[in-house]
Amino acid sequence: MNKERVIFHIDVNNAFLSWTAVKMLKEGSPIDIRNIPSIIGGDESLRHGIVLAKSPIAKKYGIKTAETIYSARKKCKNLKVYPPDHHYYHEMSNKLMKYLSNYSPLLEQLSVDECFLDMSNTNYLYDNLIDLAYKIKDEIYTKYGFTVNIGIANNKLCAKMASDFEKPNKVHTLYNDEIETKMWVLPVNDLFMVGKKTAEKLEMLGINTIGDLAKCDISFLKKHFKSFGQLLWEYANGIDNSPVINIEEANKCISVSETFEVDVDNINRLRNTLLEQVEKVTKALRKEQMYAKTVAVTIKTYDFKNLSKQIKLDNATDITEEIYKNILNLFENFWDGTKIRNLGVRLSNFTDRCDRQLSLFEQYDEKDHNVQKIIDSVNDKYGKNTVMKAALLNKNDPNIS
Repeated sequence: MNKERVIFHIDVNNAFLSWTAVKMLKEGSPIDIRNIPSIIGGDESLRHGIVLAKSPIAKKYGIKTAETIYSARKKCKNLKVYPPDHHYYHEMSNKLMKYLSNYSPLLEQLSVDECFLDMSNTNYLYDNLIDLAYKIKDEIYTKYGFTVNIGIANNKLCAKMASDFEKPNKVHTLYNDEIETKMWVLPVNDLFMVGKKTAEKLEMLGINTIGDLAKCDISFLKKHFKSFGQLLWEYANGIDNSPVINIEEANKCISVSETFEVDVDNINRLRNTLLEQVEKVTKALRKEQMYAKTVAVTIKTYDFKNLSKQIKLDNATDITEEIYKNILNLFENFWDGTKIRNLGVRLSNFTDRCDRQLSLFEQYDEKDHNVQKIIDSVNDKYGKNTVMKAALLNKNDPNIS
């Protein structure tokens, strides 16, 4: 077992439905909706009339997350539909994160129902981390009434993959020396970051398992997937060096996201959305007189998969153009064309100094920073996008001539 780095991924089993069940039982309901054909669904008269979560019995009827409630009812005539309670979900999420932070100060929350814990170098506190994972899992059920899966690995990617093995209420490991036996045998669409379109293209190329992908020549993958091919190869081989971001650091971030009325895969629409979001977060950054060292893109796909990718910049900056360039490059290098339900950007790792390490061919002019402040001032006075740098205009936007 590799003790150099150990990461836990904790994922609530069927969070929305489980949390609704817990609330109903506390309020005196005689029925545990986890044990009947039931779903959590939005308003059927609106776009949100889709399945957000389903019980194990509903799943046996072939009901899938993100399908319409109308379609789900056709599959199961006695299906029970319950509305989401996002306020209660956040309350339960906060309780869970507070509890988990007792075990490690390095906690990174991915979404309302999942997080990473960096358990590296805690062997002096805990004799056996697998035993600890079972203890955490069982305590969560005893204290809060819902179950979780815990994946244990030497990096975040493999920990997340491990937690998705058999469910519910399980602990799984995927250490570096287990990748070939546990991960390579899985179908390629089980790999994190492989969406429906990418999986179909990989299968057309004769790549059916994660092992097939791991053994591919990188140049072959880059030919068909450009720079995304490198990431696919690394993930298939269990390579991921991204750190677990401290919960306190994660809270010190500036972020914005948008849920689309209709799932979007139009690249121009997505680019323009990212530009609008970058303008908002960089303006807030300048208002705080801070500079960001880390930028991230967050995605929720049409089927409710949460994806995110971040990079650390060579130089901290508050310049819209610089941050947008990095955000766009990040997005286009890992998005595989799958329809997007929610898109967002996040800035973090702040500093109040703009110390830049310049290359021989790079110039930095303080005037760029001053120009941005002037643009902010004019737009505040006369309205959004009254003034805009020409370099930020999307040449593919049909509304821009």
